[in-house]
Order: sequence, then structure tokens, then C-alpha cells
Amino acid sequence: MNLSLPQTAGKWVMVLIASVVSLLGLAFTAEATHIRAGDIQAKSDTTYPFGDKRNNPRRIFFKMVTYTDFKQTSVDSKDITIFFGDGTSSGLNGVPRFSVTPVTDDTNRNVYYFEHTYTADRSYVVSYIGENRNTGVQNMSESANQSFYISTRITINTEINRSPVLNAPAIDKAARNQVFLHNPAASDADGDSLSYELRVSQQAGSVQSALSNNNTPIPRTCSGFVFPEQVTPIGVKVPYLGDPGGGPAIFTIDPITGQIVWNAPNRIGDFNVAFIVREWRRTEFGVRQIGEVIRDMQIVVDGTVNLRPTVFIPQDICVVAGVQVRKNVTATDPERNPVTISAFGGIFGRPVAPATFVQDALGPQPIAHGIFRWTPQCFDVATQPYLVLFKAQDKPATGVTPLIDEKVWRIRVVGPRPENVKGQQRQNNIRLKWDSYFCQNADSLIIYRKQGTGAIAADTCVTGVPASSGYVRIGAVSDTARTFIDTGGTAGLQRGSTYCYRIYATFPLPAGGASLASLETCVTLEGAPAVLTNVTIDRTNRTSGQVTVRWNKPQSATPFANPAYTLYRAPGLQPGAAQFKVVKTTKDLDDISFVDAGRNTLDSAFTYRLVFSYTGSSPEPSQASSVRLSGAADAGATLINLSWAFRVPWNNGAPGRNTSIYRRDPGSTTFVLLDAVPGSTTTYVDRGARRPLVRGEQYFYYVQTNGTYNDPKLPDPLLNLSQELPVLFVPMPCPPVLTIESDCEQLKTRVLNRPGYFPAQGETYTNELKWELDTNNPTGCSVDIAYYRIFYRRPTDVSLTLIDSTSSPVRAYSHTGLKEQAACYAVQSVSRLGNRRSMLSDTVCVDNCVIFEMPNIFTPNGDGINDTFRPRVASPLRKVRFQAFNRWGVKVFEGDADTNINWTGTKTSGERGKGMQVPDGVYYYLAEVEFADANSTKITYKGWVEITH
Repeated sequence: MNLSLPQTAGKWVMVLIASVVSLLGLAFTAEATHIRAGDIQAKSDTTYPFGDKRNNPRRIFFKMVTYTDFKQTSVDSKDITIFFGDGTSSGLNGVPRFSVTPVTDDTNRNVYYFEHTYTADRSYVVSYIGENRNTGVQNMSESANQSFYISTRITINTEINRSPVLNAPAIDKAARNQVFLHNPAASDADGDSLSYELRVSQQAGSVQSALSNNNTPIPRTCSGFVFPEQVTPIGVKVPYLGDPGGGPAIFTIDPITGQIVWNAPNRIGDFNVAFIVREWRRTEFGVRQIGEVIRDMQIVVDGTVNLRPTVFIPQDICVVAGVQVRKNVTATDPERNPVTISAFGGIFGRPVAPATFVQDALGPQPIAHGIFRWTPQCFDVATQPYLVLFKAQDKPATGVTPLIDEKVWRIRVVGPRPENVKGQQRQNNIRLKWDSYFCQNADSLIIYRKQGTGAIAADTCVTGVPASSGYVRIGAVSDTARTFIDTGGTAGLQRGSTYCYRIYATFPLPAGGASLASLETCVTLEGAPAVLTNVTIDRTNRTSGQVTVRWNKPQSATPFANPAYTLYRAPGLQPGAAQFKVVKTTKDLDDISFVDAGRNTLDSAFTYRLVFSYTGSSPEPSQASSVRLSGAADAGATLINLSWAFRVPWNNGAPGRNTSIYRRDPGSTTFVLLDAVPGSTTTYVDRGARRPLVRGEQYFYYVQTNGTYNDPKLPDPLLNLSQELPVLFVPMPCPPVLTIESDCEQLKTRVLNRPGYFPAQGETYTNELKWELDTNNPTGCSVDIAYYRIFYRRPTDVSLTLIDSTSSPVRAYSHTGLKEQAACYAVQSVSRLGNRRSMLSDTVCVDNCVIFEMPNIFTPNGDGINDTFRPRVASPLRKVRFQAFNRWGVKVFEGDADTNINWTGTKTSGERGKGMQVPDGVYYYLAEVEFADANSTKITYKGWVEITH
């Protein structure tokens, strides 16, 4: 909904970010107490919606609405002061009131309009201080002595934006011991998403104090503020929407709809509370918050015994732009009072295609009833639904407080489907065409394709093409386009195949939205394609394996000009493009097979790509792999698990197509059919039920798949064999349990008792690893180990690396030649029979020993013996900051460039004579040491040293 501004204000274009209703706790005498609630709305300059003149995005129009109690005072705030957030203001009482309207027997609604032009693009807080609130607000201290503060945060940039508009009044009535409901009926004309959050009420001093503070108010929480349900005596919940009641009262706001529920008030009087309406914009880079509106509303709780009415609204719906929505809304009252039904929302009262709601019966006989009508337009298409708030208020006897019920109805507007989509074959491409799209404000048209037909649920709420339909996006064009050529991309389109298409429209951000998908149109390409039909393993061997590749001869109503086949091969199931090598080329259309001999079919699968080309057409590729079988006995050798994989253009999982599993037993030369499983299955467990399994024996398997293109012009069935797989039926070896010996005390003794420094030139560390076998993990694991594999990583690394293997089943390993001790290890067992590998042991880490000892004497006399002061250390160091002081506490040396210190007894600071030798005597030191271990251990060492020259 656009704000109702004077004609000079123009239309909304920029950003309303936040409307903050706040309160201030000081005693005032300039104005009388009367302000109940209020908020500020903003929009950018839209003075020139058409033509060549450009609007000024830094010129912002504002509308402020306040609610005042005119019975508490005869003083009226006709003129107000506004602070613009850039260090300027309107000047004292510089904004006149535009209108004043009584809304109840003691409350006026006041409207003010103003504008301001800013000098830079950034966020600003526009605010107002009212002196001051009405008397007797129950959930704050001495409300009459606290100012009323509201603000709006605007962001100026190049985007067009209109702030959220809160369409429902900011003052509402409640009844003690009955559920209170309130919804602000917020709407956003740009289609931005809104979220809601409760907020404390605030105050901000006096107008004069803000004027004196560079036109900048300083808001803070109102003195003594608590949320309404926290006011004593604490209320108790009453039964509501399935809640049986009985617990402490609650005051909540729904973060999506903004529905406030207070269950239930327990004290008569006025209550104020604020809430934030956050505005979220969807962009191509994601969702970001662009603003917020803060409303401070007032709830007037009465002690009435009147009972609330109940309003009945339609179910949430989706509607196509251009189609009228006509729905009934009714209400009843338990005391058979008449009921007035009102509707609020952004789609009412706008200049173009507004919604209407007309009540034609008050009740009780006939029941209170009204009719909602709206014909949404193309510019209403949006991702988010429009919210319509219906409020029913009863009309009890004179002197009895009326009560309300309200509910939110959601209407999502979607675009109409593109019409008359048709397809036609052009050589080996398909040309699509359609009528001009109905909505001229659409952003683009998205094209989807599926091989074969696909259904989409006939549901107005299902826009676009769901992933579950099996369609794949193949392109996008502008909303004004009427044609699209489908070449099939790099894979091309296959002759003889049927391709079906749907398109739909998308709409620009921030509102977004999409249309229904078009009806399906299908085209069958004439002829038959040149496609691979077989990639089957003839012989399994590491050096002399063989693969047979076959394909279909293409067919066309017109002869192919200069036709040719090119066959490529690459190892593996998913090779990269660079791995493919040409293995055959031929111009003979009848030459449709290739025997690929000399391949290592035991250790590798192979993928083949056939490219059929001819003059006047793009190449038509077809790619398929061999079937790769893998398997092993389970950990305890109780069964054999088999699995297989392939990447083929035909369907191996069609209903009725089984994959056959064959096995050859020890001593036999013949494979026997073991079992068959549905083609959609790619695993099998041989438990020895049909043919027993014997531990220690080796078995051989292969599988045969049964595929189809489901095309009568292509061969069927497509039978392909995997390689023959040997499986040794032995248990997995038991995993090691690793320990690492680290004797820092022994190392320390070694460092301190040996001459020279540690480590000496070429001296390294050694880590000693030992392990035992976890003989029951898993149950039945083997302890017959051939050798062990040793894995290593530095503590800062992520992955372990295999560094060595033992030459025998010895359960110890010395890792030598280390520059530091810190390391992590894992060990793996390898069984003697079958070379099966166990799980890795747990990773075990060892850290550097922290050893740092200072001498108590050194003799810097140049004789080459004990000339420098340095620690005895067996730990890698990251940094050492060393300071030395004489006996009077004067610093004589300081340095951190050398982790080994290496002080030669010269002065660097303190007394005169820097660079000279200090005199003989006792000196005190402070060494701040950071070790290069995993924890970056830091220790400060203090002591003394005697210097003798």
C-alpha cells in the first residue's frame, strides 16, 4: 500500500527502514501529558514517475501518526520538532499538523507530513520527541514524567524502496482474563519479506536537550519498563487454541505474521509495548536486511465481562494474476451481539486495482457477513503472500467495552502460464515458439526439457517446474522472446528420442515470484541415433584383458553427408575430458563395433565415447562405461558383500530387468548363476545360503546387467558383463591399539648432564611407537598379521600420510630423524592371508617436551669457552624475550631476536656505555618464553647469573 501523502509528496520510491516508538523518563512542564502511541513512515522522492526528469533519491518524504489522549489535557501539540539524523532538525515546532481525527471517545489520531534532502548516501535515524506520555501506563514508572520517543531508520542508496506500512491502528483494547490479539497488518509495496520481534519502549530526554546536542536525541529504555505479562499480579493463561491454560501469562509475537497474543491480561489500565518489523530484501547475492520499523503501541485493558466474538476467514489461497478472488468472511458473537468486520492490508485503498471488503450483514440474524473482492494484476506477482487482516468487533450494550477477534489470511499471487508453446524439429535440433507473454513486467522465461513425458500437479500454488517432475533446465530468454533453439548442448539430441518441454516466467526482485508452468509440448526426432549399446568385459586380466564396444547404426529420412564414427576411451567410471584418447575412426556406417584388447580389466573400469558426425550437423556424442564390480568378505568372514557401478545412457533399472550374479567356486572352472536382483539394485550379499562359503577359500564373481533404451528402433536387451572379481573369504585383521613412549624427564637429564648444547649439529629426535592388537574388534578378526603400516602427520596437519611399513609382524617402530618430537601417528594391520587391511588405530599424538634451563655463570672473555649466556633447551622455541638487570634494578640488556638469547655480556640499555661489557658481578634476568608446541605454551623464567671476565 502507498502512504496517503499530500499531492506534493509524490509517489514512494526509496527506503523506509524503521519506526521506533520510545519513551523518556524526565519531568516536563512545557507540554501536558497525553501521548499514547505513534510511528513514522518514509519514502523516497517519486515526484517525476514518468518522463525525462530524474527523481532525487536523497529527498525523503515522511508521514508521522500519533495517538493522543485529549481528555487528560487541554494542551494540543499542533506543531512538532523533527530530528533528521544528519545533525539537522526542523527547528523548534517547525512541522505543522496536517490533520486530527477522533478515533474513540478519548483519543485523537494526529497526522504530520514533512520532507528532508540529505547530502550523502548512508543510513539516518529520523526521530521525534513528544513531551510527554499519557498518565498511568501500568508497565513503566511514572509514565507522565517520561517523554515519548519514536524514530525511523532510512537507508539512502540507488535502490528503489518503500518501507513497510503498518495498516492497523497502534492502539487497541483488551479485556481482563481474556486473550488479547493484535496484528499490525504490515505490508510492503516492493514485496520485501517482513519479520517481527518484540522490543522495549524507550525515552529520549527533552526536545531542548536534543537541540543542544547537535540535534541528536539520545534514546534509552523507559524507566521501570517491563513487558505487559510481567506486571504484578502475574496473570494466568486461559484456554486458547488447544492450550488448556493454567500456566503463567504469556505475551508473544509471531515472527512471520506479526500476530501478538497476550494470554491473558490480569490488570486493568494502559500498557505500552514496542515491536520491530524488519524488512528483508532478496537479491542475486542472497537475502539482506534493508530496514526496520519500530511501533510503540498502547493496549487499554478493561474489566468488562463481555465475551469476544469469533471471525471465520477463507483458507489461504494462490491466485493467478488477472483472476478475481471473491470470498466470504463471517463472524459470530457468543452473546448474540451485532459484529462489525473490518479488513486491513496493503492491497486496500491503493490507486490501481485495490481490494475491497463490504460487510452486508451485522448479525446476529442473519450472521455477520462480508464479501472480499480483488483482481490482482501482473505487478502483484510476488514470492511472498499478501496478508489480509480481518478484525471482528462486537457491539455490546452501551457502557460495555467492545472486544475483537482477528485472523490473518494469506493470498499468494502467481503469474499466468505461458501459452501456446509448440516445438518443431530443425535438422537434429528442436525449435520452440510461444505466444508473447501476458505479463509485461516479467523478468525472464525459463525453458525446461525432459526425455519422455512428465506430469506436474494441477495446483495453482505450484509455480515453475518442480525438481520432482524430472525436467532439467536448459536455458533462459528475456520475457519478450518468443522462440528458443534446443541443440542439446555438448551431448546433442538423440535421433528417435522424444523430448518434452515446459517454460515458465520469473519476475524481478525484490518481489520476485514466478508463473505456472506452460502445458507440455513434445517432439520426437525422426530416425534413430548413433548410440552406444554395449560396453562388456570379455576377458579379465591385468595385461591381456578385453572389452567389446558396440553401437547402433544411425537412421535418417535423408542420407548423411560424409558420415564418420570416432570412438574414444578413458580409464575409470568418471574420467575427465583430457583423459579420452581416440581408439577408432571409421567412415563405414556399417562398422558398429570395436574389440579393445590388451586392457587391464582386473584393476580398472573403462569409459567410451562415440561421436557421430556428418556435414551440416553438430557432432552427436554418446558415452558409456563398463560395469565395475567390487566386493570383500565382512570383518568376521561370515558373508561376502558385492556392489557394482556403471555410467550408461540406457536404463539398467527398468521394471522386469534383472541383474544376474554369477560365482565360481574353488577348484571349478565354470561360473554358475548364483542369484538375480532387480536392475535398480546395485548391491548383493552372498551369505552362502545357496552355495556354502568356506573360510580361507577364494571365490570369483561377475554380474550381468540387462538394459534398455525403451525405443523400438534400438537393440534390446542390452546385456553387459562386469570384470571377474576374486574375493578371498578371510576375516579382517584386528586393528592395533597404539601407544607412544615420551620420557621428558630422561631427556631433561640428558640435556643437563652432557657437554655442549642440545641439539648439537645434526642431532635429531626419535619417537618410539608400540602397539597391541584389539583382538575382538570386530568379532572374529584375524591375529595372523604379515606386517604393519605406519601413518604420520604433524600436529598442525589435517591428513595422515603413510611413511613406512614394518618388515615383519613386530609391534614396535622407531621414527627417527625428527627435528622435533611433536607428531601424530596411526597404525594399520595387514593380514598374512589375503593382504586384508584393518581399520586404522586411533590417532595418537605426542607433544614436544618443555625443557628450558638457564646457567648460573658465564665468562664472556673471548676464549671461545662459555662466552655467551644461552639456555640449555630441548624444545622448539617460537619466541624468547630476555631482559637482564644489575643489582640496583637498572636494565642493562634486552632482546628478542634470538630464541637462544646468546647474550655476550654487552649493554643495550640503562647505563651509559651501550655496547660495552658489563662489569663482573651478579645480574638478574627475566625470560618470557613461548614454546613452539601445539598449545603455544608460555612460561616466564626468573633467576640470576654471575658474569666473570
